[in-house]
Amino acid sequence: MAKNYEEEAKAILKLVGENNVDSVTHCQTRLRFVVKDRKAIDDKALEKLPEVKGVFYGSGQYQVIIGTGVVNDVYAAIAKLGTVNAIYGKDDADTSGKTSNEHKTVVQRLMAMLSGIFIPIIPVIAATGLFLGLKSAATNAQVLKLFGAVPSDIPASLTSVISVLTDTVFAFLPALIVWSTFRYFKGTPIIGIVIGLMLVSPILPNAYSVADGSAKAIMLFGWLPVVGSQGSVLTALVAGFIGAKLELFFRRHMSNVLEQILTPFLTMLVTFAIMIMGVGPIVHAIESGMLVGVEAVIHLPFGIGGFLIGAAYPLMVLIGIHQTMIAIETSLLASTGLNPLITLEAMYGFANLGVALAIFLRARSNKAKATSMGAFTSQLFGVSEPTLFGVLIRYNFRPLIVTVLTSGIGAAILSMLNVAANSYGLAVVPSYLMYIYNGHALLWYTIVSLGTVVAAFVATNAFAIPKEVLTPDGDVETANAVISSTVSDNKVYAPVGGETVALDQVNDPVFASGMMGEGMAIKPAEPGINKVYAPQSGTLSVVADTGHAYGLTTDDGMEILVHLGIDTVNLKGAPFTVAVKAGQHVNQGDLLGTFDQAAIKKAGLNATTIVLITNSKSYARIEPVAADTTVQAGADLLAVQREDVKVESVEPA
Repeated sequence: MAKNYEEEAKAILKLVGENNVDSVTHCQTRLRFVVKDRKAIDDKALEKLPEVKGVFYGSGQYQVIIGTGVVNDVYAAIAKLGTVNAIYGKDDADTSGKTSNEHKTVVQRLMAMLSGIFIPIIPVIAATGLFLGLKSAATNAQVLKLFGAVPSDIPASLTSVISVLTDTVFAFLPALIVWSTFRYFKGTPIIGIVIGLMLVSPILPNAYSVADGSAKAIMLFGWLPVVGSQGSVLTALVAGFIGAKLELFFRRHMSNVLEQILTPFLTMLVTFAIMIMGVGPIVHAIESGMLVGVEAVIHLPFGIGGFLIGAAYPLMVLIGIHQTMIAIETSLLASTGLNPLITLEAMYGFANLGVALAIFLRARSNKAKATSMGAFTSQLFGVSEPTLFGVLIRYNFRPLIVTVLTSGIGAAILSMLNVAANSYGLAVVPSYLMYIYNGHALLWYTIVSLGTVVAAFVATNAFAIPKEVLTPDGDVETANAVISSTVSDNKVYAPVGGETVALDQVNDPVFASGMMGEGMAIKPAEPGINKVYAPQSGTLSVVADTGHAYGLTTDDGMEILVHLGIDTVNLKGAPFTVAVKAGQHVNQGDLLGTFDQAAIKKAGLNATTIVLITNSKSYARIEPVAADTTVQAGADLLAVQREDVKVESVEPA
């Protein structure tokens, strides 16, 4: 007999607040609410409900994690109640993504914009920082002395060639930013990069040279000073925004015959004219003032500024406004070559390590141990959401307070020591690469970061271990029992071909935290159409109407979820085809459907395929293949070992 989920639905709506819900939809693992006031929801009470595995707020949606299969029934019960706007599956309804955008604040939209513009640039800036570090190490007098050489022994020609690697990105940074801004606002990126190159053209006097008096501005018409925009991030952002909007305007209002030639011509001409006719210098002056203010805060006496930044950053991540720091960090790098801001922010990740490790070692609850260890592992490489949502705010706010205080103290010490990175984009373990350019910086960053881990670990043990984790999940009296067990092995095979990705590296905190079960992810190999095959033999318990997810129950009871991409439910099935139906029995290797990776990426989403065993707790061991390896569809992906324990008799004490 099917379970009635009406009471569960009523309990969820009561805690979320019926009057607080604008709309609700669902995917294969979670309910997705667009709410008016996220703060009005009691997360703790929701997590205590029988069917709720956890909660998470992201992408403008309050997400209640239920699990494969069951979420459909809970959603159906909510829709049947008829008290909120349930929009999933309605032909005339837009996706939840649009609804959530309508309710985003100006700050949330700004965060999304900055993230969308700067994330494509981060890898090249991080690589440039590594080039600079290696150059500094290789040309260091003390290092060369070990080989019986001195810096003057290095040929000038070699130094010049190396400078191409170290200087190019920052010399043309405005061009990269204008290109990415055009891309974000749906303009033509090649027009953007040309406008960006105009801003830093060698024909224009370098802005820094004009500022220090070694060069003079070009006096247009005898009275208008014109200089380059070298190092000006804000100028590039404004130019990209104006240019992209102008291009879209011209394309809408110009005939097809003229549009192809005149649109690029007018876009470049008008944008460049606007920037040199006063907008560029004004924006650059505003940016310079902002940087002076930021550096003044960083260098407040006694480490006060460092403490404020280090303590505030975890809270900024929590409420989702930390992306603004990327623009400031880029400006600092472009103008000074150093980034002290990320050094102070980085202590947040090290504090998280100490908190998660302390809870893992003290926990008697297997669920808490698994959550905290998953959080610790992902945090090592800078993925903080599992720690933030799975540990810091899940139980009580004491772990968060420990992170805030220890992050602030570590940052205060680093600010007093004047330690600064030469890049950004690397966190926790990889972050040490940003300091190899300077022995003093690397030494003190290492000492303070490890000290922050220790301080957070000690403080958590002393003041912040949640009582919930000290209680076992459920003890069974087996002291006098005669127990027998049988062990069986099984495998899960890759549903698509591509490069394997460790689950904790997936860009979705719910999947990455292991909340939905253990497993593996795959970056699909084919840039276009990818075929999806059954990862095992069994019955299809779930086939999403949108084609983005499949649930499979194997013949021996293993429950497997194949989730195609992240947040792809919002695409309403456009890139997917389905070749099977729910209730159908399939054999391992049978075709389930297809998806168009190019279409998913064009929509700005991630096509990574996630394979989970959602009833992982039923298994003694789940061993994925090595990450960052290439697998073909049908290759081994997960090795699974099940141990069936049977209590045969209880002997008298």
